[in-house]
Amino acid sequence: MAFGWIDEQAELRRRAGLVRTLRPRPAESPLLDLASNDYLGLARHPEVTEGAARAARAWGGGATGSRLVTGTTELHTELERELADFCGVEAALVFSSGYAANLAAVTALAPHGSLIVSDAGNHASLIDGCRLGRGTTQVVAHSDPDAVRKALQTHDGPAVVVSDTVFSVDGDAAPLARFAEACREHGAGLVVDDAHGLGVLGAGGRGAPHAAGLAGADDVVVTVTLSKSLGSQGGAVLGPARVIDHLVNAARTFIFDTGLAPAAAGAALAALRLLRREPERAARAREVASELHARLTDAGHQAVRPDAAVVSVRAPSPEEAVRWAAECRAAGLAVGCFRPPSVPDGISRLRLTARADLSEGQIERAVRVIGETRP
Repeated sequence: MAFGWIDEQAELRRRAGLVRTLRPRPAESPLLDLASNDYLGLARHPEVTEGAARAARAWGGGATGSRLVTGTTELHTELERELADFCGVEAALVFSSGYAANLAAVTALAPHGSLIVSDAGNHASLIDGCRLGRGTTQVVAHSDPDAVRKALQTHDGPAVVVSDTVFSVDGDAAPLARFAEACREHGAGLVVDDAHGLGVLGAGGRGAPHAAGLAGADDVVVTVTLSKSLGSQGGAVLGPARVIDHLVNAARTFIFDTGLAPAAAGAALAALRLLRREPERAARAREVASELHARLTDAGHQAVRPDAAVVSVRAPSPEEAVRWAAECRAAGLAVGCFRPPSVPDGISRLRLTARADLSEGQIERAVRVIGETRP
């Protein structure tokens, strides 16, 4: 029978407690949201939603084609120019998603004969970029510059080191400056995914590379998403102009994909301008994360100290993590639930995302619910 193996796989997932289901949410929800990646609380900000609506009215519901055909509007170019200026780089290129941006950066910068050195904790989109790249991939220990250095020593051709800036599972930050040092010793490039750093780290939320003194470096390429701190949709690659020109000509997820919808570009641009005016939002997101961590650990939970806005709380097992998250939801609190195969170390977690717009009362409520529902 066609696809008969699917039933067997479904049964294995069920036994392991790893079944995933979609849960459509209403436009208005009574839940306290610590599950989304809306770090700055901008997804529903009036200026951001109006930016989306204005763009849709002006440009229509879709981009109508790939970026190289009809999918590049003046709005896309404006967003790219302001993203590059804000993050301190020469140029930017907008994609339909952060996932597509990561696939583009890794595959286009890893030609035949190259070495890709990938951190063991990298996001799935970077991992898939490594798999699709034409170079040879070597996975190294998590956040270990010496391991990166040793891997680079084994290769005598083009090389690129690939890493998240803030890892999405535990919220820990990569040692970017030390990674860059290792790369420069061997003439390698550094590609970093700042999905969880943009809007949270760096001066006024300019991102982890900016905070590490790497913004504008000619050997560093940064990918970002527009769907987290900027409350919109899409992604971008930031870096030297010659790298961006290369992506326009060589990145398949740019050349063959329909351009980002104008409404998403308009929302992201409005959010970026709002962040410029209100840079304190970045610091507030970090403050909320630190407070959540302190209160959770004081209550006896095993929580990982956050370097940005992600707070991870260890759970006893995948089944209990799912149950814990469900009981939190029943008590009015939405939290993330990370478990294998999404986590590389096999440890299941509740994943909380701090938001700049959370009040002290909401923080206290979240900690109370997590404690009352603890397995």
